[in-house]
Amino acid sequence: MTALRRFDGTRVLVTGLSKGIGYGIARAFLEEGARVVGIARNAETLERAVQELGELGEVVGIPGDVSVRADVRAAVAACVDRFGGLDVVVAQAGTAEVRAFLDIDDTAWDHILAVNVSGVFYTVQEGARVMSPGGTIVVMASTNAIFPEQHTVHYSTTKAAETNFVRACALDLAERGIRINGVLPGVIRTPLAAPIVDDPVAAAEYLQSVPMRRFGEPSEVASVVLFLASEESSYMTGQNLVVDGGTTLGMVLPLPDMTMPGFDPAK
Repeated sequence: MTALRRFDGTRVLVTGLSKGIGYGIARAFLEEGARVVGIARNAETLERAVQELGELGEVVGIPGDVSVRADVRAAVAACVDRFGGLDVVVAQAGTAEVRAFLDIDDTAWDHILAVNVSGVFYTVQEGARVMSPGGTIVVMASTNAIFPEQHTVHYSTTKAAETNFVRACALDLAERGIRINGVLPGVIRTPLAAPIVDDPVAAAEYLQSVPMRRFGEPSEVASVVLFLASEESSYMTGQNLVVDGGTTLGMVLPLPDMTMPGFDPAK
């Protein structure tokens, strides 16, 4: 089978490129001919990722923190300087924490909002400023936006904010010919989800709530991102697509071996 080349020459910015879903997204774009600039906080991890991904195509790493506008602006400028413009932005970088609501202090609250909300705002705004009509933006949210879990009030709040940010931005950016959509992954096999996916007991327990009975892979999220960034979704904007193996569809319960009281089809 011939590989798709939907993005030959396309200029892409991916935040949080160094590992997990961001790495998978960058890899997928490179495999389809794109040129990629990635930003991540850990310079060493980013350098290693760029070296690996460089075997697939042209990729540049810019160490930086998406919660700092100047760092985001530098990454956008690097894409424009190196490749002559910017066609696709993937605001993927984010952070998460599990902490009981009454134990969330100001430092934790401010940090998670700075990365997950302000970081997305800076990335989308700075990217959109230099985009031409036809540009596309994808924001990485989470199923926590619509299906919050216990002890994630601060994280779930930011993810809900991201989904409405996508909808509101779509109204403004449509005037500039730019589309923006979001992706809401469930638990994906990444370093961030390692405490669940790498723990046999925790994994088995969690998978009881996943109809497909497995965790997602970064490549499966990347496929959705590339669809949203491509002409295949050209009449879509302001949408948030869920990629979770069915987890948020409803409760998954074993079928009881019983007849419901009062139900008799013969009567």
